Amino acid sequence: MPVQATVLVVDDEPPICHNCQKILTKAGHTVACAYNGQEALARMADQAFDVVVTDLKMSRVGGMELLRRVKSASPDTMVIVITGYSTVSSAVEVMKLGAFDYLPKPFTPDELRAVVAQAVQARHTHIQNRRLVQQGPRPAKTVHQLVGASAKMKKVIEMIAKVAPTDATVLVYGESGTGKELVARALHANSRRNDKVFFAVDCGTLSGNLLESELFGHAKGAFTGAHKEKEGILQRADGGTVFLDEIGNIDLEVQGKLLRFLESREFIPVGHTKPSRVDIRLILATNQKLDEMVQAGRFRHDFYYRIYVYPIFLPPLRERREDILPIAYHFIKQFTRQMEKPIRGFSEEAVQYLVHQDWPGNVRQLRNAVERAVIHCETDAITVKDLTFGDTDLDLTALMAHVPETNDELVELKKEIRRKAVHTIEKNFLQRALDANDWNVTRAARQVGLKRTNFQTMMRKCGLNRDAG
Repeated sequence: MPVQATVLVVDDEPPICHNCQKILTKAGHTVACAYNGQEALARMADQAFDVVVTDLKMSRVGGMELLRRVKSASPDTMVIVITGYSTVSSAVEVMKLGAFDYLPKPFTPDELRAVVAQAVQARHTHIQNRRLVQQGPRPAKTVHQLVGASAKMKKVIEMIAKVAPTDATVLVYGESGTGKELVARALHANSRRNDKVFFAVDCGTLSGNLLESELFGHAKGAFTGAHKEKEGILQRADGGTVFLDEIGNIDLEVQGKLLRFLESREFIPVGHTKPSRVDIRLILATNQKLDEMVQAGRFRHDFYYRIYVYPIFLPPLRERREDILPIAYHFIKQFTRQMEKPIRGFSEEAVQYLVHQDWPGNVRQLRNAVERAVIHCETDAITVKDLTFGDTDLDLTALMAHVPETNDELVELKKEIRRKAVHTIEKNFLQRALDANDWNVTRAARQVGLKRTNFQTMMRKCGLNRDAG
């Protein structure tokens, strides 16, 4: 639902004022009119406005002077300037004076509604950023380091609060890097088992036999190399919580044994004949579509239905952009404390850069970007250059050197910046995974939660091969 705002429309042509008022009122805003700049200033002395939409050419206090005085008296007020076709060139000067945007006449109702909505969102972001800087990086709500103020994240936190006190099996699913282990730890921290052990197991890095031995333990001589009795994780975690990550990689035989354990709370260590019984809670996570794997015969349907007791979906960052700044400030606090650097926050340009990225690697990628920026930053505020340090394919300075003079040019500039940013982020994301795994594509793909074929497709798109580095 769009955010409502108080808007002042200023134009010395009453029909234009009234039409704009009608359009914006229908969009849910509270709208007042002024018929010249002097009247607008008088109204603003009595009432605060979130957005001012003003004509540029007016007989008594023109739009340019009104813009200067509004931004001087009320920096948080967003000003949108209306220009005639003959004055489009003056839009550059208007933007330099602090206007949020400009609208060439004639404009459509949809264009007016859209630019006002964008101005309201930009005002909210600007105020939020300043508040975070002044008050320090305090997340809106935290459950064991889970940060989020968005409606989707609030739902996740509410679900954790409901299910944590129980012993119900929980399935956490979502893209790689969204923080599934943090959800598992939050569930454990808010459960009656919080004084017991928490074990996290990455099922994607262990073969079937090795995973079975790690979970259930084995007897001496149970297989080649089993030189002594080994107690499994389930036994060592008795009374606590076991988190199984990347369960889509568990082979069918081990899935069957986990199913039997969930049904009876008993298991038989490898090489033993007598069952062992333990009291643990299982939390499972995946970045794969298990229902599709069931249909393909790569995941047991009975195991799937047994673990699908209380599913929690963790949305990607691109679907909860209002969480990006609080999370980024959370990481600034963490890394500035570790590195003892006096960084207060992000520049305005850096804020816009952060909230407009899709972050395909989600929270993990954002964390790495902030850590790298804190290392590189030499002032008290992180800039776009700090955030993109090492991204050699992205030259934001060159792109921004040209000031667009039309709406079409501005749209194309934004598209080009976005395209280059996404390409660079994806390339660096893949490069780091390959370097960390000595260019073993299978292991690198598994680490970032992608299928090998998809990983290879992205490599080709980004021009990555070992010979090219």
